[in-house]
Parts: sequence; structure tokens; C-alpha cells
Amino acid sequence: MSYRGKVWTALWTVYLVWGSTYLAIAIAVETLPPLLAVATRFILAGAIMAGIVLARGGSMRVSRSALASCVLIGCLLPGANAVLFFAERDTPIGLASLIIASVPLWVIVLRLASGERLRGTAVGAVVLGFAGVAVLLRPSGGATAVGIALCVLSAVMWSVGTVISRHLPLPPHPFTATAYQMLGGGLAMLPLGLATAGSWSPSWHSALAWFYLVTIGSVVGYTAYVWLLAHAPLNTTATYAYVNPVVAIILGFLINDESISTMALIGAAIIVASVALVIRIESPARARRNPAS
Repeated sequence: MSYRGKVWTALWTVYLVWGSTYLAIAIAVETLPPLLAVATRFILAGAIMAGIVLARGGSMRVSRSALASCVLIGCLLPGANAVLFFAERDTPIGLASLIIASVPLWVIVLRLASGERLRGTAVGAVVLGFAGVAVLLRPSGGATAVGIALCVLSAVMWSVGTVISRHLPLPPHPFTATAYQMLGGGLAMLPLGLATAGSWSPSWHSALAWFYLVTIGSVVGYTAYVWLLAHAPLNTTATYAYVNPVVAIILGFLINDESISTMALIGAAIIVASVALVIRIESPARARRNPAS
């Protein structure tokens, strides 16, 4: 397969896999305890990722500081996913995916709060994007105020984890770092997940959705993403941020019989446009600062 073909294969893998995880989460939490489901998901996915590292001749040995950083990030990134598990019990997957699509906007806000100077056009795009988020932050279309608030919290947690990960000591190999982040986050959530699970009887389709999240959503999707980071332009890779919600909305309509209001469509268009603009503005600047990216 040509280089171009490999890039498009990896891109569509990330588009479809990560876009479909919103539906898989909604199905999983129908009969599985949310916190236990997400904890076991990341423990198993982290173990598989560690196995991949070792099978490829890599090492899982890291310093104590790097391990502590991985656990902290694991509590924020997989932790954000845990919050999303709860959110999707009260929020349609299309709406949830659109709120999560605001992550690049929150990242810009956090970078500004830390004193970093950014281009005025990027700040303007963020303001535009949050206008779109404001349109979505109204209980409608089967969503509740709590569900929407949890989606926003998930987006903020993911953004915080993304920003601080740039300033913490991490293992040099991305797969090693990801394995420890998944394991750290999953193990940190497991005791509470067991304590709050209560009595439960999973349906076969919830169990299948959980297995899909472990294998396809976490392992296959992330492997394709890491390959793209190493081999494709950053602004090309970053397009997943506004393609994933489109995939989630289509799947929600086709499989979950979800509808989306006119106002939500307007908010969606504003968010997607602003995220696309942020990525277009920021990616070339980062590439100039870090040619290896």
C-alpha cells in the first residue's frame, strides 16, 4: 500500500472507531455499572497495550516520576471517559460528541490561563466556538442538565490532562506511556467501581459493546492515531476532532433513532467550524516549533 493509502486508512480508522465509541458507551451503560465498566475497560486495554510493547521488543521499565505522571494523566484522561459513561445515560450520543468536540477550545483557554501568548485569530476562533457550545447547553432532545454538565466536565478533564501532559516527565515511547496511563486510571477507578456496582446482569449487547471499547476503541483506534502522529501532518491528524462528531450523529440517527434539533445543528456547525479554524491556525505554528511532529 502506498504512503497516501496508509495515511487515509489510518485516518478513516480513527474517524470511524473513535466516532463509534459514543454509541458503544451508550450501549454498554444500558446494563453495566458505568464506573466498573470504564475501570475494567482501561485495565484490560492497558494490559493489551503493554503486551504489544513487549512483543515488539520494547521495555515497560520507567522512572518513578514518569510512572507517577502516567497515573495522574490516567486519572484525568480515562477519568474523563468515566464521566462520559455517566453522561451518556442522560444525553444522546450526538449531543455528547458535539460537546466533547470542544476539547481543542478548552485547551486554548487553559494555555491562555497559563500565560501563553497565542495568535488573536486563534482566540477569536475559541470565542466563536464557545458561542456554539452555549447554544448546545440547554436540556433538549432527550438530554438533561446533569447529562450536559457531565459532558462539559468530561471535556474539561480531557483538556487539563492534555495540557499538563506536555509539562510532566513521561516515558519516551508513546505506547509505553499510554499503557501506564490506561492501567493507572483503570486501577485508580476500580475500587470505587466495585463499591458502587451493586447488583447487575449485563446483556449480551452491553458486554459486546464493552469488548469493542477495549479492543477496537482503545487499542486499534489509538494505534492508528499514534501512527498518524508519527507519519502524517499534524493538521491532517487533528481532523478527527470534527469528523468524530459527524460519525457519532449519523450512528445515533441510524441505530439509536436519535434526532437533533435545528438549534443543535446550528451549534454543531459553529463548533465544528471553530475547531477546524483552531486546528488550521495552531498546527503549522506547532510544526515550526517542533519539526519532529
